[in-house]
Amino acid sequence: MVPPQQNLRKIRLEKLEKLKSLGINPYPAKYPREEISLVRKKKLGDFAQTSGRILALRKHGKMTFADLVDSTGKIQICFRLDKVGEEKYSLLELFDVGDFLGVAGELFQTQAGEITIQVEDFSLLAKSIRPLPSSWYGLKDIEERYRKRYLDLLLNPSVKEIFLLRSKIISAMREFLDSRGFIEVETPTLQPLYGGANARPFVTHHHALDTDFYLKISDELYLKRLIVGGFDKVYEIDKDFRNEGMDKNHSPEFTMMECYWAYADYQDMMRLAEEMVEHLAKKVLGKTKINYQGQEIELKAPWQKLSMKEAIRQYLKIDVDQLSDKELLLEIQKRNLTYEEKPTLTGVTKGFKRGVAIATLFEAVEPFLIQPTFILDFPKETTALCKPKASHPDLIERFEPYICGREVGNAYSELNDPLLQKEFFAEQVKAKKSGDEEAHPMDEDFVEALEYGMPPTGGLGIGVDRLVMILTNQPTIRDVVLFPAMKPQIPVKNKD
Repeated sequence: MVPPQQNLRKIRLEKLEKLKSLGINPYPAKYPREEISLVRKKKLGDFAQTSGRILALRKHGKMTFADLVDSTGKIQICFRLDKVGEEKYSLLELFDVGDFLGVAGELFQTQAGEITIQVEDFSLLAKSIRPLPSSWYGLKDIEERYRKRYLDLLLNPSVKEIFLLRSKIISAMREFLDSRGFIEVETPTLQPLYGGANARPFVTHHHALDTDFYLKISDELYLKRLIVGGFDKVYEIDKDFRNEGMDKNHSPEFTMMECYWAYADYQDMMRLAEEMVEHLAKKVLGKTKINYQGQEIELKAPWQKLSMKEAIRQYLKIDVDQLSDKELLLEIQKRNLTYEEKPTLTGVTKGFKRGVAIATLFEAVEPFLIQPTFILDFPKETTALCKPKASHPDLIERFEPYICGREVGNAYSELNDPLLQKEFFAEQVKAKKSGDEEAHPMDEDFVEALEYGMPPTGGLGIGVDRLVMILTNQPTIRDVVLFPAMKPQIPVKNKD
C-alpha cells in the first residue's frame, strides 16, 4: 500500500507534468515584485505586484481566495473568473498549498476588512511536489524539527523569530565592539596545530600537503599573534569545533566571539563583558530585565564578582584551604562530580592537581549562579595561557561570567612571558602523555611570536549560542542553532 504522503506526492508530480504539457515553465528564473510588507502599506485601489508561498487555498466556484506569505508578512489574494479569464482560472486546479506564486492586481478590502489583492495576472514560480505537514508539532519524533528545520521555520513563526533575534544579537555585538575601536579579523579554521583551550580536536587530512590539520578549537593563539603584530584591539565571531560530548549546553560546532585588547587586563575585560551584554539586551530586547525559564534576570552592569574559593565558601559552606587533598577528593565524590584522575587507596594519585580538584568542586556551585556573576581568580593549573596573579602565585587572573547557572564565557590577563609560557606548555605535554586527551600541545611557533614581544593584553571569549539561549529564553542549544549536529538517520525505503 502506498503511504498517503507518497500518494499526494504522486498527484503533485502529475500536476507538474500537466503544467509542462501546457507550455508553462514551473520553475522560472525571476519575477519582479515588492515585499508583502510594502504592499500592505499601499492605499486601496493601488496596483500591487508581489510573490510568495501559498499557505492556504479556498475555492468557491468562480472565485478562489488564497493566502500568500513571504519573509515579511502575509496577504490575501483573490482570483475571479471574470478577471483572469477561463483559461488561466482553470490553472488553479493545478496549484497546491506550498507552491510559489507571483501575482499582480489592485488592492481592495473585503467585507470582513481583509486587505486583498484582486488578481489580474499571475505566474507560477515554483511547484511544490511534497505537501507541507498539517500539524508539525504533532509529529511523534520531535527531533524531526531539528532535522528538517526548513519546515520548522515555515510552520512555526515563533521559531523563526528566535533566529531573527539571534541575527540581531550578533549584529549588535559587532556594533558594540566596532564602537569601542575593535577591528574584526579572520583566522584559519584549518590549523596545523590546535590550541587556545583544553579540548579534543577534530582531525582532517590535507591531501595536497599530505599532512593532518585540525579544525580550530579556539581563535586565541592566532588573535594573540595579531597583537604581537601591532593591532591593539581585535575580535572574531566564528565557528569553533571540539570533539566532545553533546548536551543542552554543548555542541561540537559552536559560535564564539573572542576579542583581545592590548594594554588591558582581566578587570578591563570584566567591564567590557558586562557592558556588552547590557548593550545587547537594550538594543535587541529594549530592556535589561529578562525572564529565563521562569526566573527574572537583571543584566544591567555592574555584576556580582566572587573569587572561585569565595563562591565555594558562600554556596557550599566549604573552605577549600582548610581541606587536605584527600578531603577535597571526598567532597568531589560526595557530589558525584568527576575529577580527571581516580584517587588511590592513600587518597591521591602521584600526579594530583589540587587546583584542578578545586575547579571540579566549584562545578557544584554553578547552579546557584542565577544572576549575572563573575567568578574570578582560578587555580593556576586550570589553564596554560593566563598570567599568574601577582599577590597569589597559585592563582591566575582569569574569570568566567555566569548567567542562569551556566558559564557563558572565559577571559584572562593574557600570559605574555614567553619563557613561562613554554614551561606551562611543557607541563601540558606531560599531562597529555599521561592520558589527558584535552591537554594543550606545545606550540613552538606561538612561543617564538611571544619572544618578539607582546604587550600586556586582556582576552575575552563569549559563547554566542549560550548567550542567545538566555536572551531568547530557550532551554537547549539546539533551539538556537539552525542546523544542530545530529546522528544521521538511516533512510527507510517505502514499500508499495
